[in-house]
Amino acid sequence: MRFVTPVALVLALAMTGGAISAPAFAAKKEEKKAGPKLNVSPDVIKALQTAQKAAEGQDFAGAKAALAEADSKATSNDDKYQIGAIKLNTSIAAKDTALQSEALNQMLDSGLTPPEQAGQFNAIAADQAMQAKNYDVAIQRGQAALAAGYKAESVQPTIAQAYFGKAGTGNGSVEPARGFNQQGLTALKAAADAMKASGQQVPAQWYQIGVSRAEAAKLPDVTEWAKMAYQAEPSGQNLRTLVRLFQRANPTISNRENLDVLRLLSISGGLVIAADYTEYAEMASKTGIYGEVKSAIDAGRSKGVLSATQGADVYQAAVPKIAGDKSTLGAAEADAQKAANGKIAAATGDAYLGYGDYAKAAAMFELAKQKGGVEADEINSRLGIAKALGGDNAGAKVAFEAVQAGSRKQIAGLWLAYLGTKGA
Repeated sequence: MRFVTPVALVLALAMTGGAISAPAFAAKKEEKKAGPKLNVSPDVIKALQTAQKAAEGQDFAGAKAALAEADSKATSNDDKYQIGAIKLNTSIAAKDTALQSEALNQMLDSGLTPPEQAGQFNAIAADQAMQAKNYDVAIQRGQAALAAGYKAESVQPTIAQAYFGKAGTGNGSVEPARGFNQQGLTALKAAADAMKASGQQVPAQWYQIGVSRAEAAKLPDVTEWAKMAYQAEPSGQNLRTLVRLFQRANPTISNRENLDVLRLLSISGGLVIAADYTEYAEMASKTGIYGEVKSAIDAGRSKGVLSATQGADVYQAAVPKIAGDKSTLGAAEADAQKAANGKIAAATGDAYLGYGDYAKAAAMFELAKQKGGVEADEINSRLGIAKALGGDNAGAKVAFEAVQAGSRKQIAGLWLAYLGTKGA
């Protein structure tokens, strides 16, 4: 059945999520080594000599004027390459990024850039084009850098960001934005893979941007990005995203299944807004676990997330039943021992779980498994939860790994992902 309180998927990530940072690189001055043999026009040589002399004297305005004159006299690719080389050195001395970008593109467009420099030059030109929001050029230069064998971990983030720039921050699920987002995600995944292959740690932000963009484009791999984000940064917020994606993809899960998912949010710090706490309390109320109704509402109020009136209906209905319910548990344990199947033991385990007596809850679920006649995947799930909440992470892992099929197996997988961050 659907949730008592429908909760929209909340992704606390900006659409653009900030820049996709990559290892920094910078252009170097031309080294005194053999380059392409050029046949430069005499008029161009004269203008370049003037430019060099001005640059040596820190007269960068004069150098740029002489370079502009050289451009006006250029008639061949040889001329253009040599002008670009002088511009590059001048731009570095002057710390002029715009002139550096012009120089690199001029050298690259000449077709005479030495192969050993083509990758780096294209990578820097791609980054500069990205900074200038010239997305098509950034993509073109980035792909040329990759083709020249330059570092994918440095170039692919630029390509990804350029595609995301083309997609914009509007409706990312319609074309062409959807396609640009998809291409950006492909580049971002390639960047992450290349960074891992080079022995570097992938910034968690990359995966968070992946989640944001995949969600905006309504792409099915949003869950995969959410898993990678959680593995990179196992926070309650990242686990919350995974859980909400699971709930959205499985709108017919039962109240009991949903309760076990919300328990995971509770233990991981993923209960954030008022609706989280009231949904948790409502699921516990629907399944008759009164102690957990009270603890869920109390937790929300103690954190200042819930007001005195939020969740009051289920709270006031549950609290008067707690004392009477607790008083029957001793007899229920005895009945469970004598019963022909594990149903009484399972129900008693549920109650103890709701009251926070995890050792007794685990014992009752073990008894239910032994006697049989109960749904094995649910019992193993609840046994895993009791052990996890009781601090027995290794035992919890064994129980969750025994869950075999359906949405219960997916829920167990979420718990196992959480336990994997705890050294279990």
